[in-house]
Amino acid sequence: MTIASFVALFLACFAAGIINTIAGGGSFLTFPALLLTGLNARAANITSTIALFPFQVSVGYGGRKLAGNSPNLTLKELCVISIVGGAIGGVLLLLTTPPTFAKMVPWLIFFATAIFAYGSFVKKASEFGAHRLSRRGSIVCQSLISIYGGYFGGGIGFLMLAALTLGGMAIKKAGATKNILAGIMNASAVLIFLFSNDIAWLQAGIGILGSMMGGQIGLRILNKVNERILRIAVVVLGVSLTIAMFLFPK
Repeated sequence: MTIASFVALFLACFAAGIINTIAGGGSFLTFPALLLTGLNARAANITSTIALFPFQVSVGYGGRKLAGNSPNLTLKELCVISIVGGAIGGVLLLLTTPPTFAKMVPWLIFFATAIFAYGSFVKKASEFGAHRLSRRGSIVCQSLISIYGGYFGGGIGFLMLAALTLGGMAIKKAGATKNILAGIMNASAVLIFLFSNDIAWLQAGIGILGSMMGGQIGLRILNKVNERILRIAVVVLGVSLTIAMFLFPK
């Protein structure tokens, strides 16, 4: 890593911590920043997951008192599903060769951007309240989301909000619960990733420091920032990154 890439990565992760605190979508910054340090797409994805993991744990822990059971599934059951799904997603990622994953990245980023944009500007999670998932439907949805979360993870926040509210959970409770579940599924994936050689520990350490510091700043300015403008910026970033990855695959 050059000094310039060191600084760029730290700033990207710092900004990601702020963005994740306020609106979500911080991985749209950390992923390309890690690519610029010379990592291939799979290694960048794995290292980004590890870099943002401590931040996710702190957010989930901070809101733990608001989390709870859904009408269909207990919090314990949701956690077990998330652990298993995250592990499966992590294993699937390690079984995907770097060249194959590089070809998938533009489509994954496109999907994540579309989900983020849909959840931010088209359909609010609370609007799903009129519909209800059965217990089996809730298990299937959380399982698929957890596997995707362990594999790539972009957009899982809205996906889980939708699934939990479809299962009958109140929106505020679902928000706190999905933060805990996101941390758990990523913990499961991180444990799997520790058995790989794709982790760039120097970059991960820089990312952890930057995202944690950014998260603290995000908490302080949470009520002072126009969230809609920030979400628009994240969508623009996601679209730009999608186009760039299609034109210049890593």
